[in-house]
Amino acid sequence: MKAIRTHAIGGPETLTLDEVETPTPGKGEVLVAVKACAINYPDGLIIRDMYQFKPQRPFSPGGEISGVIEALGEGVEGFKVGDRVLAGIGNGGLAEKIVVPAGRMFAVPDGVPFEKAASLLMTYGTTIHGLKDRGHIKAGDTVLILGAAGGVGLAAVELAKAYGARVVAAVSSEAKGEVAKQAGADAVVIYPREAMDKDASKELANAFKAACGPDGANIVYDIVGGQYSEPALRAIAWEGRFLVVGFPAGIAKMPLNLTLLKSCDICGVFWGAFTAREPEAFHAQVNELFDLMKAGKIDPLVSETFPLARAGDAIAKLEAREAVGKLVVTMD
Repeated sequence: MKAIRTHAIGGPETLTLDEVETPTPGKGEVLVAVKACAINYPDGLIIRDMYQFKPQRPFSPGGEISGVIEALGEGVEGFKVGDRVLAGIGNGGLAEKIVVPAGRMFAVPDGVPFEKAASLLMTYGTTIHGLKDRGHIKAGDTVLILGAAGGVGLAAVELAKAYGARVVAAVSSEAKGEVAKQAGADAVVIYPREAMDKDASKELANAFKAACGPDGANIVYDIVGGQYSEPALRAIAWEGRFLVVGFPAGIAKMPLNLTLLKSCDICGVFWGAFTAREPEAFHAQVNELFDLMKAGKIDPLVSETFPLARAGDAIAKLEAREAVGKLVVTMD
């Protein structure tokens, strides 16, 4: 079988398409023929040894997959050969076949394409955990979302609207703003891609405040970081919740006096650790996501697909912040 693998620390250009042996499922495991693997920001970090987890090389990136069960290991119950499944796996998904612990798999609902199934867990899973467990979202809240046109950002737009919030989408272009509006955003703020000086940062903070309204944002969902975090924090409401999700623009240095002035919280959203520490809560949230999908309240936007041999191009496009919605590698 074929697999995209990293043999040395580096960017997506260092990835190679290798011929490797098909793995055999052990006790409690299944062999899945991968049909789709969604690309996420951690895929670029993990091949550079910049992620929280550092697998032993050579390994395949790719943290969420969908496919069809080809073989069952000893003791597996609740699944059978031929079942359509999805799974969050951390890494290893950019391969034609992969062994997955049965406890990390979910059945794909009828009618859901593999590309959309592979796009559900990390983006919507991160976001439902962030908005509900860390942000304590409620109907009537105002939610400011940075990077609102990416995979996680659009998931945040859809879920915030599903929970009855007003959504302000912050994006880097008019085109991305239109995508966020189509997903349900009530207002859009365009932020600059170039470096901002103090005056430009203040101007962006004022734009956020104007869009959020006089009471500010009850929740700031920060997927971007860098120079955009402080202006967003300045637009937060009294006792608001600032959710730290990712740092493609760099790790921000926040003036903590603002947390005192707004009596607000800065909360980390580490979904991967949450799934390991609280598996029952994780499974309940995935089931809730399926229900929301069936109800038509969420629908992953897959903007582009890539063959396995071009998986590195998909990672590079995501790193360049050029992606809208989800990028997915397909095996067929």
